[in-house]
Amino acid sequence: MSSGALYPFERNRYYPGKMLTSVDFQAEQNYYMNKQHFLNSLMYGAGVVCGMGVVSLDDLSILVESGVAFDGSGREIVVDSSVVRKLSAIEGFDSLTGNDAKLNVRFREQDVHSVYSVNHKGQGQEYEYNRVSEGYELFLTDPEEETSVYGFESEFLTRQTLFKSQNFVGEVVMPSTVSRGRTLRILLEVRKLTTADVSLNCRGILETPIFLTAEGEHSVEIGVEDVKLGQGESLSREYWVNVQDLEVEETDIILRSGSATAFEDEHAIGTASNFSIKVRVSGLSPVEIVGKEIGRINLEMRQVGMLQDSIALALIHMERTENAYIIDEVREPLSKKYIMAPSQTSMRYRYLEYYVKDVELEGREMGQSSGEMPVAGAVHGDMRNIATGTLEIPLGKNAREGDIRYSGEITHGLGKGNVYVDIGYDYVSDDPDVGANMKSTIYGNPDLFSRQNVRLVDAETAVKVLNEKGTFVVAAKLLKSVDYLVLTYRWVAIRFPAGEDVELTEDYYDKSISVDTPTVIMGTRETHFFGVRFNNMKSCSITYELTSTGSGEISSDGIYTAPSKEGVYEIRIYCTDMPVICAYAYAIVKKQMLPDKTIHVDKEESGDKK
Repeated sequence: MSSGALYPFERNRYYPGKMLTSVDFQAEQNYYMNKQHFLNSLMYGAGVVCGMGVVSLDDLSILVESGVAFDGSGREIVVDSSVVRKLSAIEGFDSLTGNDAKLNVRFREQDVHSVYSVNHKGQGQEYEYNRVSEGYELFLTDPEEETSVYGFESEFLTRQTLFKSQNFVGEVVMPSTVSRGRTLRILLEVRKLTTADVSLNCRGILETPIFLTAEGEHSVEIGVEDVKLGQGESLSREYWVNVQDLEVEETDIILRSGSATAFEDEHAIGTASNFSIKVRVSGLSPVEIVGKEIGRINLEMRQVGMLQDSIALALIHMERTENAYIIDEVREPLSKKYIMAPSQTSMRYRYLEYYVKDVELEGREMGQSSGEMPVAGAVHGDMRNIATGTLEIPLGKNAREGDIRYSGEITHGLGKGNVYVDIGYDYVSDDPDVGANMKSTIYGNPDLFSRQNVRLVDAETAVKVLNEKGTFVVAAKLLKSVDYLVLTYRWVAIRFPAGEDVELTEDYYDKSISVDTPTVIMGTRETHFFGVRFNNMKSCSITYELTSTGSGEISSDGIYTAPSKEGVYEIRIYCTDMPVICAYAYAIVKKQMLPDKTIHVDKEESGDKK
């Protein structure tokens, strides 16, 4: 049992005339016990279900309250009534090496009820124990392994070292997958490695392309000041950001080059010069992301956690002499874990209501939505005059040249009025540039791309918009016979203001965007995030593009990667829905990285020179 080898399960097979021995009856018991222990470990893990509190009664004795716990193999440890023990009478006391001890409890079986054995075979074997009593055993160990217990290691969290020295280590910790349109916590964890009496000061700036702070910034300043910790102690600082609802599948969080500093007292220590954290962006809710991550843990990974055969109950500090001791303090260890039993759910929610106003805990625990149902195909955010989606036009068998087929009546979701609809043909082709199949959409005449040897359906299309109904219909005329059964198109609808609506359009005259650092000096193949500030306007979707070929690479979230060739390269940045609102940034790429990447221009000095 202690090894955790509860499966594969094997049970008795009964048949007429089968002779049953003690081995068969033992197999019968093991089957049901192992099944129960397997479910306990899988559903609840190791920890205390209820009770098991430890208090000091006097200078020599402790009281362990009644309670229930599960060990790593799923066995039930039941302390049926409170028990009082002298500390010196508990197993392991004589092996302690210091003034501190950790009190543990583990499962123990004991043979009881001696009876006469009819089939005894030798002298001294006349009696056998008739029952097995399931109980517990208390024991003491040195507390050097006093750490939080993790049953397995997953890839849910990603870590990057901000600084490390002989005395301290600091790491940036966050989920490797984030939920689009939700909030996210980024942690700075600082851990003390030695007993040296030194204080720590550290800081750094994280560039967050698709994450916004409460102030609407794309950067987060992290750090601690004048921190003193004991050996093994840790400190966490949390920073909350909002994940923008953008159609990107992954992004990077970049440590701004030269921003990281760390000092022990007045002495500088090593810091990370530059790093980036790759983060996946998902449309799933946080509950779904976490559920998926936990559900992917296989039995081999869980087996690691099942090896824990004891439960830590308390840490005990004593004042000891050569022949005596006095109990000074009893406290719970960090590794003491409480299991959330389903029977305690209603009580848990009732108590939590004292901490959170208008809490909807039960629905959120079960992953229920808030009741809002977005319109299919509509674009989220403030882009209420744009909608998109896909449509299919069935052709049937043996479609011939000249045949005309129609889609059904499609609702674009922008309401009645003047709406423009365009469609493009969706197809999948082999892209030699990336060495994989890529999905593309062609708007207009597909013959212009025939030089790429891409097989496209040769069809002429038209769109009829029913303004008074808020719908549209697509017609396709085949220019050659095809053996396809269906045509797939992507449609985009844009609503134009008309009549009184014209007065409601925004005046973009005084609105603009500006780049946080319009000019940077950087080394070849280095990365930099071009953050944007919005002037006299709300935040909106931003598009980044290079104005010339060979200028490097820039992602949809504004992370620029310099080319391997020196030069000055221009990046155009504009509002996706309002291209007239734009700004330009410049990257000066050199082989040798300069100490200061930002070019500062003093207006007064420049004016004096003139």
